[in-house]
Amino acid sequence: MARIFITGSADGLGQLAAQLLLQAGHRVVLHARNGVRAQAAQAAAPGAESVVVGDLSGLEGMRQVADEANRLGRFDAVIHNAGVSYREPRRGNTADGWPVVLAVNSLGPYVLTCLMHRPARLVYLSSGLHLNGDASLHDLTWAERPWNGAQAYADSKLHDVLLAFAVARHWPTVPANAVSPGWVATKMGGAGATDSLEAAPKTQVWLATSPEPAALATGQYLYHQHPRPCLPAAHDPALQDRLLAECARLTGIAFPVGA
Repeated sequence: MARIFITGSADGLGQLAAQLLLQAGHRVVLHARNGVRAQAAQAAAPGAESVVVGDLSGLEGMRQVADEANRLGRFDAVIHNAGVSYREPRRGNTADGWPVVLAVNSLGPYVLTCLMHRPARLVYLSSGLHLNGDASLHDLTWAERPWNGAQAYADSKLHDVLLAFAVARHWPTVPANAVSPGWVATKMGGAGATDSLEAAPKTQVWLATSPEPAALATGQYLYHQHPRPCLPAAHDPALQDRLLAECARLTGIAFPVGA
């Protein structure tokens, strides 16, 4: 039996992953951005141990989630599932001056990875749209570029792959992998999505709990439990470390390299 923390598990793929894990007898801690959504999360996954509350669109909320999760103890796996859509029509500055897409999709996973007790496994939700991400890592906050929600989302999903690969390299004893769940009909994916919603949460559940050697490999980008080619630049250690440095500059939180 494993103990897993899932960010963004009030609905969508996070909720589906929580339900699968609970059905398999695992222990699950949920996450929601506010109290109302926490109640919805607990109602949808009534066997969960608890719900961590905190808004990942701001640094204060990220710290709050990390602190509350740490008070609950160390986890066997953390699934970084929380995300906001590519359909964001505006830049949507947070209190910290970041676009919401960057804050929730990129900086949130980074800060939690840095501040939470190191788990045995890490899973980062990416997307096939990361292939359209800007590997220059120029102007992450969109202070100079004209806002483009679709590009900002693609960039953030590339950041998730880079983060997973950087963690895999710097923490070789912690399997860290990125997952594309496919284009599925969640609230974020929309009704026109064509991939299997039933299959979408299974890879992250498998990575979080399976004893199979393939699930314990690290530094992979996977779709439906199989490695899939990612943007070639994502394999560049220098680019991975540049992302870590940019995230550290924006948040003031350095990545803890080494044991």
